[in-house]
Amino acid sequence: MIRWSGRYALLALLLFAFEVYIALCVHDRFVRPFVGDVLVVILLYCVVATFLRLPPSKLMAGVLVFAWIVEILQYFDYVALLGLDRHRLLSIVMGRTFQWTDLLAYTSGAALVVALEALAQRRMSRRLAA
Repeated sequence: MIRWSGRYALLALLLFAFEVYIALCVHDRFVRPFVGDVLVVILLYCVVATFLRLPPSKLMAGVLVFAWIVEILQYFDYVALLGLDRHRLLSIVMGRTFQWTDLLAYTSGAALVVALEALAQRRMSRRLAA
């Protein structure tokens, strides 16, 4: 169950770098708000998969529920409720704005991960069978 995966660690680092690039350099109405949220769920998946060996669908379900909960907490401005609203960096990282489209973006990222993991599993099975 506990493990180290260099592959997922590298993916997480690359995704994190790309997310930072998007946050600092992209100021549009699609990539930053939607693609960034799709990628953040994939990033979280890769971080957890670096340390835990779980079936991809179960791991992604956990990450997706976590992302949904954080988004719903944003509706109630949980950063202010926790007294962290004066800390700009924490406010940015934790998020302060609820958007229904974010839930869609997280779900899209989750579906993409599950599909890619299934494809990778099929390829691995074919190689082993050959």
